[in-house]
Amino acid sequence: MKKYLGQHFLKNKKILEEIARLAGLSKKPARAGGDIVLEIGSGHGELTEFLAQAAGKVIAVEKDRELIPFLEEKFKNRKNVKIISGDILKIRNLRVKNYKIVANIPYYITSRFLRTFLEANPPTGGKPKLMVLMVQYEVAKRICAKPPEMNLLALSVQAYAKPQFIRKVSRGNFSPPPEVDSAVIKITLGRPAPQAEKILKIARRAFQQKRKMLRHSLKGLDLPAQHQNKRPQELSLEDWKKILLVN
Repeated sequence: MKKYLGQHFLKNKKILEEIARLAGLSKKPARAGGDIVLEIGSGHGELTEFLAQAAGKVIAVEKDRELIPFLEEKFKNRKNVKIISGDILKIRNLRVKNYKIVANIPYYITSRFLRTFLEANPPTGGKPKLMVLMVQYEVAKRICAKPPEMNLLALSVQAYAKPQFIRKVSRGNFSPPPEVDSAVIKITLGRPAPQAEKILKIARRAFQQKRKMLRHSLKGLDLPAQHQNKRPQELSLEDWKKILLVN
């Protein structure tokens, strides 16, 4: 286990099984319409086992090179499991279509990971249909926030997808236990909000001065009367769409 990689391995089999089930996987071969799962940070392969039982194909990406021989040996008889050594944020030759992501995300890469697979160009060449993620509990609450507790991370996710808080997972379910609790969230991708990038550009400007009313932080923009005296955390995605519409 390498601390710098943020490795904490989930050991509770009931929760592992639940995570795999939340992805709604089909066991058919991938070429016959079964699900392709991209698992990020497979660790000792605990979750990989459940995914392999439920999906047509599992592509397991692990950054810790020392774990690769162990994973390859463990799944050598599973023809639907492919082990890849690498950093998911740096891999450039991975091409996967029509896939789902299931992962226990290291806390320190959560924001970059979400930006990569929601806003930017993922290393897979296309965006996933669905993500079931284990993330830090406080981050999960931020991602799924609603007004008056909105934040830029929540807006960035909700501009591209629908996040759903599933459950809290206490730190005692991991080995070694992290310092904080975790949570499972489900993110269903759909059509991005119209002009999502422009919405986020305006919102970033407002959140840089989140204690100020919008009439001060967004000087020079036309604002609907009902939003003039509000702060950015009080606005929903729909409110930001209306602001963009008049500018």
